[in-house]
Amino acid sequence: MDRPAPNPLPRAPVHGKAESGAWLRRAERAGACLLLVMSVLAAGCEMWGRKADPTKDWSAQQLYSSAKARLENGDYETAIDYYGKLESRYPFGPLAQQAQIETAYAYYKSGEPASAIAAADRFLRMHPRHASADYAYYLKGLANFNRGRNVLDVVLPQDPSARDPGAAAQAFRDFEELVRQYPDSRYAADATQRMVYLKNTVAQHEIHVARYYLRRAAYVAAANRARYVVERFQGTPSVAEALVIMATAYRVLGLDDLSADALRVLEVNFPNHPGVESVQGLSIE
Repeated sequence: MDRPAPNPLPRAPVHGKAESGAWLRRAERAGACLLLVMSVLAAGCEMWGRKADPTKDWSAQQLYSSAKARLENGDYETAIDYYGKLESRYPFGPLAQQAQIETAYAYYKSGEPASAIAAADRFLRMHPRHASADYAYYLKGLANFNRGRNVLDVVLPQDPSARDPGAAAQAFRDFEELVRQYPDSRYAADATQRMVYLKNTVAQHEIHVARYYLRRAAYVAAANRARYVVERFQGTPSVAEALVIMATAYRVLGLDDLSADALRVLEVNFPNHPGVESVQGLSIE
């Protein structure tokens, strides 16, 4: 009995040029449709996930009142957001101007001194003669005054003069500008007191550096740094120590006349300073 012949393996269809082009066009249309569907779905998901802005129809007064309330309650992030929306939607008028200066304050309270300073600078550029310009300078001074401090300072207090004096020097300039331009400002008295503190702090930092040079036997550098304190920070407690360093460094360098001059100034102005005896008893081998 003859067995039936096995079915031949199916062959891949052979298309002509016209059929091949039609197939490619169908594939391209299908791909385009797929991309369109994916785009629509993505946009729908984004719209679905995006929350409606409850402030969309708020007036300028509503935005300002809400921002102010958030600021007073310590919600600085939301306050900054509301102030920004107020300024962008209602850029003209006193509320927008007030929003700018209060934004600077909100940044300051939230522990972002750089942003606070930038916001205050922007306010001063846009409104140099505004009634709150003195406060903008004061706020800049405060931001620089507290720059570099952190929570650890409460637990492990650090000598402020040991920090980088850059921020302290800038804070001094901010307060100085406030006092110079607005001597009758309600913030002038506090700014003046802070200037005294900052001047002492920067002077003491220079003494730290001069002492370091002295320990390293860099006597010329120590004397120059100490002389800078005497010349630029008159009236600060650091002047006495600067004179001691100068007298010591000059003595070691063999500049006896300069050492004697520094010691004489020290004796006249600070007769009971322990540095007088230490310089007098200094022996040079």
